Amino acid sequence: MKQNQTRTLRARLLQKNLILIFLSFLGVGCREQSGFPAGEWIDLSYDLSNQTITWPTSDAFQLDTVSAGITEQGYYYSAYNFCASEHGGTHIDAPIHFAQGRKTVDQLSLTQLTGPAVKIDVSRQTAQSRDYQVQIADILNWEKENGRIPDGSMVLLQTGFGQYWPDALKYLGTDKRGPEGVQNLHFPGLAPEAATWLVQNRKIKAVGIDTASIDYGQSQLYGSHVTLMQQDIPAFENVANLEKVPVTGAQIIALPIKIKGGSGGPLRIIAFIPKTTR
Repeated sequence: MKQNQTRTLRARLLQKNLILIFLSFLGVGCREQSGFPAGEWIDLSYDLSNQTITWPTSDAFQLDTVSAGITEQGYYYSAYNFCASEHGGTHIDAPIHFAQGRKTVDQLSLTQLTGPAVKIDVSRQTAQSRDYQVQIADILNWEKENGRIPDGSMVLLQTGFGQYWPDALKYLGTDKRGPEGVQNLHFPGLAPEAATWLVQNRKIKAVGIDTASIDYGQSQLYGSHVTLMQQDIPAFENVANLEKVPVTGAQIIALPIKIKGGSGGPLRIIAFIPKTTR
């Protein structure tokens, strides 16, 4: 109990310091910035490019040049138009994506999109089966070693599939497009039973995973999406560099494009790792 209370207190202090550093960017509270702990920022987002992996039925990312060069007036000027799926590359699934009447991406609060994270590594299990689904037992085994998942945490699931990005065949299990591609998807996800257990037994803000979907590739009913999003819990998908995130102690900032009424959007997600985190 004391261990969990200490961990929660540390998480709150770190979150306060994250707020202070944001205020410092605005010129507010600069004196307090010196108290921000030493640590490292980790980028958990893939860049958007012509190599970006998207769902087989989604449009590919496209960047069109408006201007790039020296103008008649003698200065350099570049500008581009881009077209992207809400759910391509590193992105967020807002609750409305699978739950009617729940929050759209612009309605998610900054409080829900920032906070402490725990990481559950199932890469050993997924090495045995591409279709592995994270089980309740995986969560309970994690808690035996690390303590109860603190309230207000984001749960990050490391399957090890990030090593395959941006090779669609290895990452998705197929490089086919359209409905045929969807039928041939093979990658790990979160079992619906485990998603149900999380929402019924733990108070979490979000779930993230280093695959293309919180449900495994062969899912037909997307039960984990439905279970989480009916409770207004968003999902982060195609999360990068989870091998660099510790099992506890990281603070997450996950800010999507703020699309009014959107079911999701490209996500810039980063992690702060305090120097004292082991």
